[in-house]
Amino acid sequence: MGITDQLKNQHLLWRAGFGPMAEDLSLLSSVSQKSLYQSILKASSKTPQSILVADDNLQVMMMGFTDAGKTHKKDLSQEERKSLRKQSYKAIRDLNIAWLGEMVNSDMQLNEKMSLFWHGHFASRNDNIFYQQRLLDTLRQHALGNFGDLLRQVSKSATMINFLNNNQNNKNHPNENFAREVMELFTMGRGHYSEDDVKEAARAFTGWGANLQGDFEFRKKQHDDGVKTVLGKTGHFDGDDLLNILLEKKETAHFISRKLYKFFVNDTIDEQRAAWLGERFYQSQYDIKSLMSDIFTSDWFYYSKNIGARIKSPIELIAGIRRMLPMKIQNEEVQLVVESLLGQVLFNPPNVAGWPGGTNWIDSSSLMFRMRIPQIIFLSDELGLKPKTDDDVMMGMGMRESLPTAPPIKGFGKMKNAQMIDAEIFWNDYIKKYDAVPREKLMAEISRAILQTQEGVNPDVLKKYVDANSRDYFIKTTTIQLMSTPEYQLC
Repeated sequence: MGITDQLKNQHLLWRAGFGPMAEDLSLLSSVSQKSLYQSILKASSKTPQSILVADDNLQVMMMGFTDAGKTHKKDLSQEERKSLRKQSYKAIRDLNIAWLGEMVNSDMQLNEKMSLFWHGHFASRNDNIFYQQRLLDTLRQHALGNFGDLLRQVSKSATMINFLNNNQNNKNHPNENFAREVMELFTMGRGHYSEDDVKEAARAFTGWGANLQGDFEFRKKQHDDGVKTVLGKTGHFDGDDLLNILLEKKETAHFISRKLYKFFVNDTIDEQRAAWLGERFYQSQYDIKSLMSDIFTSDWFYYSKNIGARIKSPIELIAGIRRMLPMKIQNEEVQLVVESLLGQVLFNPPNVAGWPGGTNWIDSSSLMFRMRIPQIIFLSDELGLKPKTDDDVMMGMGMRESLPTAPPIKGFGKMKNAQMIDAEIFWNDYIKKYDAVPREKLMAEISRAILQTQEGVNPDVLKKYVDANSRDYFIKTTTIQLMSTPEYQLC
């Protein structure tokens, strides 16, 4: 069986976004991949609106001023500090939910998908909501722009400066954290620098800091203005000079291109194609949009070995279900419990290297839970599992003060820790897409829309688990059962 245009177009929508929406289904078999990509690109050419969730009162407190006239957070009492942290955690959770909503609903799919990639590439954690908002805004504004501009903006962000201790980097006591990670994880990758390069680069970044308001500050008195030798170049380098040196190295273009290939094409990297992309990226002076167009308009992107070859990240899985089945989730915070159970909480990467991805997303317990999620949503069922209790991972949700629980069950009382997904799926638009499909062909047609595999699921097995009492319910239960298969974990 050949690869159909529908499968290729769904492949594009999953990789350049978070999967097709119900309204896309009638078009996917007739539009060309080139035409579809141009529409995706055009939709992401707009300037994204900033996502702002924190209120003015929290801003006053986070920036170090209270109604009592105290002028710095160090002057706050222990109770005030606890309250401030709790409010900031709540706001970061709101930011998580709001950004996930953009991934689901925005027509700027490529921009949001690229932003998710950069969110993992420039991985950082901070419990200051305003620092997090600003960094997310930077990623979304530059997601398809110039990598050099993005690198400079992220490197000067309060989140990254604080996460990698560059506020403590001064000429008397150089701190190597940021210098090491900017070379190893953000630009060239391991094997292309020495320990002496790290030490000298750390000297270049001395004096780079951020104030309480989150603005970048160059503290001249803390900067080592002496001669440094980094990667074979010698001069009175500062941080900007060092970033320019890293961008001049072809290794940076190749490192980023390989990582993009792995994220957008296949976990198994075709080194020849990745090298070609790296050269193109370098020659374009790090134009991200051009690089992504090289990927998405190539013939090899649509080869069978690349379709259905990646395991969906937890965020891709959640967003993809919600895009295909539009729904209203009454208790949106429960999505963070799902993120935690699946191992990807936005704004809380495991470390500066980000989420490893690939087969790391799957183990025996997470796979079973992944396959239960569609049915939990469909039935408004209980999660029945506890998220991690680490407050830094769950952004304060370890307190569980606001999460909904399952209603009492007669004879058993209130079920503690049984979190529910209270969702209403709007089925009408989805079901209408199958109006012209004969009943005997429904299962095959739904399978083609839901799965990114050429073989699908054995229909004889599937029929045992669907409800055929009515056409509508047959469509609903077939869809949910297909989303509950191992095959649906792939894109």
